[in-house]
Amino acid sequence: MKRFFRALTAPLLASTLFAGSIPLPIGNAQAQESVSPRVAQVPQTPDQVVECELLIVGGGLAGTATAYESLRMGHTVCMTELTDWVGGQISSQGTTALDESREQRRQLFYSRGYKELRDRVEAKYGELNPGDCWVSASCFLPADANAILMEMLAEAEREGGGELKWFPNTVVKDLSLSADGTQIEEVVAIRHSPAPGTAPLNTDFLSEIIEDVYTYDDSARLSKEVIQFVPAGIELERVENAPNSRVDWFVVEATETGELIALADVPYELGLDPRSPLNPSSPVLERDPYCTQGFTYTFAMERTAEPQTYDIPEFYSTYQPYYSWERERDSLKTAQDHFDFVFTYRRLWNASPQAEGTIAGVSRPSVGDISMQNWTWGNDYRPGTELDNLILTEDQLAASGQLEPGGWLGGLRTDTLRKGEENAIGFFYWLTTGTTDSQIDNSWKEPEPYNVYMQGLDSPMNTAHGLSKYPYIREARRIIGRPAYGYENGFMISEIDFSWNDFTSEYYQQNLDEETYTSLRRYLAGLGTVSTFDPDADPNTFPIRMRSRLYPDTVGIAQYAIDFHPCMRDYPAEAPGNIERPGVRQAHGQAYPAQIPLRAMIPQRIDNMLVASKSIAASYSAAAAYRVHSFEWSVGAAAAHSIDFSLRNGVLPYELVDELPSYEPLLDQLRAELQGSGNPVQFPNTSIFNEDWGNWRPW
Repeated sequence: MKRFFRALTAPLLASTLFAGSIPLPIGNAQAQESVSPRVAQVPQTPDQVVECELLIVGGGLAGTATAYESLRMGHTVCMTELTDWVGGQISSQGTTALDESREQRRQLFYSRGYKELRDRVEAKYGELNPGDCWVSASCFLPADANAILMEMLAEAEREGGGELKWFPNTVVKDLSLSADGTQIEEVVAIRHSPAPGTAPLNTDFLSEIIEDVYTYDDSARLSKEVIQFVPAGIELERVENAPNSRVDWFVVEATETGELIALADVPYELGLDPRSPLNPSSPVLERDPYCTQGFTYTFAMERTAEPQTYDIPEFYSTYQPYYSWERERDSLKTAQDHFDFVFTYRRLWNASPQAEGTIAGVSRPSVGDISMQNWTWGNDYRPGTELDNLILTEDQLAASGQLEPGGWLGGLRTDTLRKGEENAIGFFYWLTTGTTDSQIDNSWKEPEPYNVYMQGLDSPMNTAHGLSKYPYIREARRIIGRPAYGYENGFMISEIDFSWNDFTSEYYQQNLDEETYTSLRRYLAGLGTVSTFDPDADPNTFPIRMRSRLYPDTVGIAQYAIDFHPCMRDYPAEAPGNIERPGVRQAHGQAYPAQIPLRAMIPQRIDNMLVASKSIAASYSAAAAYRVHSFEWSVGAAAAHSIDFSLRNGVLPYELVDELPSYEPLLDQLRAELQGSGNPVQFPNTSIFNEDWGNWRPW
């Protein structure tokens, strides 16, 4: 033990105590292999050249939050979005049921913009939960979410003096890198509109047009406009300690699947991580990039006074063997109870708040109620093999030519999108006509004909077909952060960094080898880490910290349970008798209030790109919690302030963290600015000494 103390340097000890890890020294934390410059191949002169200080690719909640904060700070912001709505999860993806943790909600401990969003929802309806749903404290209609967010952006623009250049129905097609491969110099995008004489947008299923959307040439269905985004040419202030840091603009990755990550060729991961002391619940020993979380096309249905008749889709029999109420619940006594339970789960509009009877603590369905469906054994589509995975891997992209200049088509498997659409529509017909259940006794399922499927451009999803404009994506490509002290293979948030799981349980003692289990317990020892290096120590006697890992570079907050919608084991996902991939749910459960470290937002190689979405550097298990609404807003706010700080001070984001765990004064300034603007970087009473988090269980 004395020998260990003599060998332990001061920086190593500091990192051990504050981060709770056992750092591994590396030679040069920022040394990275450079890439060849990439030059966008544009087949014609662009129709528009647009200048930006920030280009935000993706108008979901993270992208909207980035724009909101940046506009308030006076910046010129360009934002592209594949659909015509901002808000992602709460608008174009239809999941307007806010996933929130109990204590965080009770204290309203959120970023200022997210709090404003909630306040505006309440002002719009006169209450926060006009749907009277039971899954959330707030369920509301997607079109209203888009309208509220657009109002927020317009006010931020007026009050802050910024300028928003908004490009709906626009996708990034290609980009150019500098000669040394460290900066994005220009981005080429395609904006689409209906071809003359054709139906409005939001008429077609996404699977029918997505490849057309990413193609330069006009088609019989779509007219195209090619847009070239370039830096605004601003003059940047220099600082003495970073005289060579010079960047013309920033590009923000805020897409739903991590498109820019693939296009820019920065290191990333996808799917299940190999089992390790940092991710001990993983069911695999080698990475499985095909088993990602299920995606969901949501839809809305309305309760009617009269029974409806339905035409059964021709594909219904393909998906019918999958559908289920999931499991029996003691509180549900009849088939009607099961239906009402699912209907009110994510009810977006309650037409009769005083309706008689309750289910799951809320009023039962009544005529005029509108429910959004997002159910695991329903419209979740959960492929998990190389034959049907939705988000194509790097090898699959290369084989298809999508990584070649001009070859990008969105990086998704179109046929799997189509199957997800069919599966969702089929689920409605199962809800209303089905009499079978794949997981429990068929006696719990009876027809429920007093419901209508809502479709049309005036429907809640604003689509002719009734499905959400874009599927709800739970998992994206996830960057591997830059090598850093203690992270020689690249920075990554891991399962044990914030999980509330009992890692002392018999499962881990039996399923991990001795070395892995000992390392796991050592990582969790917190302030007692030093004592774990006694060669005679029993790992079962090591202390367990009762809090999240604390990051010196935290720039935002996140809390939600580690929540899985696992891939299915076999191909195809809807095969009769198919089961969830065994073992994936082992990490499922409670999580401590956590932090968003700046290092998780900085990709390797590219200096002027930040990640402000579900694509931050996080393992599969960590990403299962770092994906909900308030996290997306917090990470977007962090990106905006980090970029503003960089532009004002002539320093690149990685330079704020490249000397950690040594003191970084500029990093402290950035964190103070975030805090001062109403965007918290840590939860109340956070310190290495406070392990009293019992009231903060998310569920």
